[in-house]
Amino acid sequence: MGYHIAFTKPFQLKPRVCQISLTPYLHFCTSIPAPGEDPIFPNPETTASPGPKPDPKTETPNVAQEKQCQRIPRAKQQHRSPEKLEDIICRMMANRDWTTRLQNSIRALVPEFDHSLVYNVLHGARKPDHALQFFRWVERAGLIQHDRETHMKIIQILGRYSMLNHARCIVLEDMPKKGFELDEDMFVLLIDSYGKAGIVQESVKMFSKMKELGVERSVKSYDALFKVIVRKGRYMMAKRFFNKMIDEGIGPTRHTYNVLIWGFFLSMRLRTAVRFYEDMKVRGISPDVVTYNTMINGYYRLKRMEEAEKLFAEMKAKDIAPTVISYTTMIKGYFAVDRINDGLRLLEEMKSVGIKPNNVTYTTLLPDLCDAGKMTEAKDILKEMVRRRIAPKDNSIFLKLLNSQCKAGDLKAAADVLDGMIKLSIPSEAGHYGVLIENFCKAEEYDQAVKFVDKLIENDIILRPQSTLEMESGAYNPVIQYLCSHGQTGKAEILFRQLLKKGVEDPLAFNNLICGHAKEGTPDSAFEILKIMGRKGIPRDADAYRLLIESYLRKGEPADAKTALDSMIEDGHLPDSSVFRSVMESLYEDGRVQTASRVMKSMVEKGVKENMDLVAKILEALLMRGHEEEALGRIDLLMSSQCNVNFDSLLSILSEKGKTIAALKLLDFGLQRDCDIDFKSYDKVLDALLAAGKTLNAYSILCKIMEKGGVTSWRSYEDLIKSLNQEGNTKQADILSRMIKGDDKSHENKKGKKKASVAA
Repeated sequence: MGYHIAFTKPFQLKPRVCQISLTPYLHFCTSIPAPGEDPIFPNPETTASPGPKPDPKTETPNVAQEKQCQRIPRAKQQHRSPEKLEDIICRMMANRDWTTRLQNSIRALVPEFDHSLVYNVLHGARKPDHALQFFRWVERAGLIQHDRETHMKIIQILGRYSMLNHARCIVLEDMPKKGFELDEDMFVLLIDSYGKAGIVQESVKMFSKMKELGVERSVKSYDALFKVIVRKGRYMMAKRFFNKMIDEGIGPTRHTYNVLIWGFFLSMRLRTAVRFYEDMKVRGISPDVVTYNTMINGYYRLKRMEEAEKLFAEMKAKDIAPTVISYTTMIKGYFAVDRINDGLRLLEEMKSVGIKPNNVTYTTLLPDLCDAGKMTEAKDILKEMVRRRIAPKDNSIFLKLLNSQCKAGDLKAAADVLDGMIKLSIPSEAGHYGVLIENFCKAEEYDQAVKFVDKLIENDIILRPQSTLEMESGAYNPVIQYLCSHGQTGKAEILFRQLLKKGVEDPLAFNNLICGHAKEGTPDSAFEILKIMGRKGIPRDADAYRLLIESYLRKGEPADAKTALDSMIEDGHLPDSSVFRSVMESLYEDGRVQTASRVMKSMVEKGVKENMDLVAKILEALLMRGHEEEALGRIDLLMSSQCNVNFDSLLSILSEKGKTIAALKLLDFGLQRDCDIDFKSYDKVLDALLAAGKTLNAYSILCKIMEKGGVTSWRSYEDLIKSLNQEGNTKQADILSRMIKGDDKSHENKKGKKKASVAA
């Protein structure tokens, strides 16, 4: 198998039940509750349990993972002691499902099972269901007959993980069948386990069951019951059972009173707690440091610091030395009633008598100092914690420290808070950095803010899955804006893409990135950001579009600028006339006349009536290139939008450059819509048609001019008639001749110039 196996020497079993039941009570004498923790009855995970000294292989997964970070030097690894057999079994059970194959593997490892080995395997098992299966298997397979100690161990494990039905069956059914005599310690375990699971009635039933089964009850079982019922606030039930205990002739101990007094204070029953405190002294039981700590803690909770001070003084007068718990509770009480200076004075007294503050003390001090605005003292306390390498019990105080130091204007002290977290191995989160970045930006110390951004990016702090404090918009938006305005848009985008993975979709940040890329001449990157915004339905800013368009134009990419302009219009933004002009001008100069025409169409449809000089150039270019239908469509749009169109200029240019068909279509378009056109323009078009030999076209348009009542001084009538006759179009020549004669008589007095315009 490749294992180094060392068989453990069977140990002399000793009764462990008392140790199990009394440890939580003794713990109360030397500790103070952490936030959310019971001050008298600690969690089973934090209470020392009987058994061998914890081994790295039998610790919980979290502890094992933490210790794996402390790498053993290679030289030491070569001299490690062989792995114990129970450790190998525990590791196998932790990594594999409970199957027959696993059972066979264990059986192959162990030549002979003994109680010591079984006990140690149960103690080191990481999964309670595997521990139970192992417990049942070794007995059913005939490998061993369990003794009292292994039964007690499995009951303890099952109770710790709330597998209470199994624990109950083992005590009330299995053990009597095996001939074991039930004792008080077994029921104490069950009472305590049901209590920790919050099932008070079952604890009471187990207590009553003892009498039914003839198990003698002592103060130990009463104390276990008191612990359960006062934790749930059932102080009246506690008093009834206390009286019952007295009636049974069982005398209360100091610990009994300590538990009950604490429970009464927990239920805010001050008078009852004081009465029991006095009854304790009447019975000749002198209060100890735990009693005084409990009373002081109760008075502090009720904000009655005068009584707490008297008890603290009485305690010292009786030569009962206050502990770190005593001082910490008093300091917390002073802070609760805004007597900050008294609390700080007591802190100095505590240090002067050789009692060092612990992590609970620091956790108490720092938030209250921040609330009181004592930031200098808070800074000193943090330095002391870092020097002593003591981390607080509640890491949330660091966020409070950061905010408070920033609010006080001491940004250096705020930065020292983050540095202290790193030195104390407290995981820093994006929210911590965000506070610093936001406040350094407010103070216009952007270089410092950027340094914190670098750390965020370098260490992937934003993307840590265990993070609970996210970066706020007030932090990332100012620094992103600064980076984008100072040529560092790439860094800003890296930061924001990490935020994007955490679900941040801030329009302001997106638009700042677009502006930054546009200013730095990377419009494609800016347009990619725009696409992301579009997919996510995030509104896009008009200024960002404008900068993007300008960036494309600077790079000589008018087609992409037009695409960006279209997106801008689709998003409901109205570009100003200068944006339209810059895009049309760039496209026109690049020879993309039809694309420029489409931009012109969008401009007119949006009601923008400027840039008519450029419009005329685009129309001319369309007609010159043979895109007559498109040009006429644009002219029709312009006229319907009440924009001026200079027909005379266009007709003149087309005629001069020999674009007779374009001129013919334009003139025909103007005649159909009754546009006023100068008779000189008629003449120019007719001359151009006749010169090009397009006599029928000249005849046709001349007829239309005359039908519309148009007047022309064209002197080439005879030439046109002559050409028509020569080409065999005698009928048209005759009609034209008669029309001219009739027209001369009816319109001989008509003169003047007519312009094609529709007033804007």
